[in-house]
Amino acid sequence: MKGLQGLGALWETAASIIPLAAILAVLQIFVLKKPLHSVKDFSIGFLLSVVGLHLFLKGTTMSLIPLGDSVGRNFVMIERKWLILIIGFAIGYCATLVEPGLKALALEVEELSSGAIPYKLLIQGVALGFGGGMAIGLLKILLNVPYIKVLIPLLLVVMILAFFAPEPFGAIAFDAASATTGPVNIPINMALAVGLASVIEGVDPLISGFGIVGLTSIGSMISVMILGILTKI
Repeated sequence: MKGLQGLGALWETAASIIPLAAILAVLQIFVLKKPLHSVKDFSIGFLLSVVGLHLFLKGTTMSLIPLGDSVGRNFVMIERKWLILIIGFAIGYCATLVEPGLKALALEVEELSSGAIPYKLLIQGVALGFGGGMAIGLLKILLNVPYIKVLIPLLLVVMILAFFAPEPFGAIAFDAASATTGPVNIPINMALAVGLASVIEGVDPLISGFGIVGLTSIGSMISVMILGILTKI
């Protein structure tokens, strides 16, 4: 019975990837009139991606999400609330360093800029901003501040920095923000935020627990733009 359930879950993962692979293959073969470089490599790679994604999602559900929720719920045991912000910053920073989407973006930026924007520098800059956004999000929950009162000032900062950040840092900042919302960061950060909000008296976890991903993305945008400004000085 468990074996059938496992196969069913594996098929669900495959079914989510098949349409994307099919569209790309049809475009390559029938629209662009170009052959696949290696049918064997494509087939093996597709199978590996299905199994890898399935195992990752299963592992995340079994480990990162419940662990993050437990840590968030037990945050209230820490008497010095500023320690919660430091811990949140550290978790956001470290999780961003291993985010696969961000690594792919940073490698592409380094290649296209001929090394002018180093891979490690960009990742560190994004991670600092993400950690800062995480700390701001946890502070918002602890103080039960309405989301809009935090969001508007941060967006104003983004708009101001956009005028001063040299190209292409403005565009990279937007892509970096989306690249951080990957399979590592989202489960951990949302579980932490919802777990913390669910145990604070007078705080609605549905209202205050969500929105953390947006704040971390904005933090990443701000840090990348500041990085661009610093490189121009």
